[in-house]
Amino acid sequence: MINRELIRLKIVQIIYAYYQNGNKNIDATEKELFFSLSKAYDLYNYLLLLIVEITHLASLRVEVMEKKSQRTNGERPNRKFADNKFVAQLEANKMLLDFKQNLKSNWDVNDSFIGITLDTIEDSEFYQEYIASDDCSYEADRELWRKIYKNILSYNEDLDAILEELSLYWNDDKEIVDSFILKTIKRFEEKTGAKQELLPEYKDPEDKEYARKLFRKAILNCDYYMHLIGDHARNWDLNRLAFMDVIIMQVALAEMTTFPNIPVEVTINEFVDIAKLYSTPRSGSYINAMLDAIAKEMRQEGKLMK
Repeated sequence: MINRELIRLKIVQIIYAYYQNGNKNIDATEKELFFSLSKAYDLYNYLLLLIVEITHLASLRVEVMEKKSQRTNGERPNRKFADNKFVAQLEANKMLLDFKQNLKSNWDVNDSFIGITLDTIEDSEFYQEYIASDDCSYEADRELWRKIYKNILSYNEDLDAILEELSLYWNDDKEIVDSFILKTIKRFEEKTGAKQELLPEYKDPEDKEYARKLFRKAILNCDYYMHLIGDHARNWDLNRLAFMDVIIMQVALAEMTTFPNIPVEVTINEFVDIAKLYSTPRSGSYINAMLDAIAKEMRQEGKLMK
């Protein structure tokens, strides 16, 4: 699950804090980096459990309505959503159960949010269409939850506030983890049952070493990268550049000069995207031009062979 996009972002954040806090212990900061990455994976599992908890509440509501209908000989409630096949498979998932056993906090303390969210789901057009449909397939159950997550749980300010209270590390992770949740829902297959694999903590085994190497190169070769940035800052005093812009370029140059298999254009595009999200409105275009100029000069001097 932890991919290079997330790793780049975390390293920029960690190095920014490394300089701002004044506690320049590289080993301790590296541990903080990997702890922060592990918390992103915790968030992934925690949000999958949210799907289960919402369905649990739906089941409780149905049970109450069933008892009432038995007393009054009224119409029996529709159990289709409460018995959703995709959620039943997710609840039994071995990887998720292992995570849940070690969970220090759960969704029980947020009953009001669960209830409000379930009300919102039941009021949605796609839920009403699902309940009215005769399609009782696993695929229909899974597709409903893809729609619920995409339209109700993604970009949810109330959910964001809850997650921020639970962990400061989750404040900036939700958007990218949402994309991993949607990918996971799409990947589920009924035939795999409880053995369905969730996304692994790291997308590729070598990505953990990539994170360590990128972090250390960005810190240890800082003076060299600052020299390159200063030489290409045109008429700008390096001290007048936005500090976040400098950090973003520092990490980008570390990647550019350390990993021969990553194209320069990919590096520039990835860090320009980070600048658009976390720095000034003009930072993206400025950083793009700066990194492109540095790369061209290094190629001409034979210092960049890609």
